[in-house]
Amino acid sequence: MTTPSSTAATSERRRGLVTALIAIAVITAMALASWLYSSTRLDPYSRSALALNGDVQHGGQLFRINCAGCHGIAGQGLVGPSLQAVSDRRPDRSIIHQIVSGETPPMPRFEIEPEGMADLLSYLHTLN
Repeated sequence: MTTPSSTAATSERRRGLVTALIAIAVITAMALASWLYSSTRLDPYSRSALALNGDVQHGGQLFRINCAGCHGIAGQGLVGPSLQAVSDRRPDRSIIHQIVSGETPPMPRFEIEPEGMADLLSYLHTLN
């Protein structure tokens, strides 16, 4: 037989647990919303590069000079991964971020004007 005090204590614990779970859910939702907002915002550099129509020929030259040593002359991958069909696997803004950040060693940071990045992206779109 349960006593009124044990029933009240159990009820109080349940309310505390529900309150804690709601607080955790709200905090998680806020963190997720913040992450989604920041990941979808484009920085001025990316916005500039994506607004331009790139020149495939110049992009190919940039690729051969700066990228082919690691990614192969046809983007087939050597030291670096294959870039064939990379635009099917990753959005352009993600490709831009990878190129300029160098966050994945041994990939170096590669700083280039937005026009050059647009050209390089245009060339990468041709790799199959």
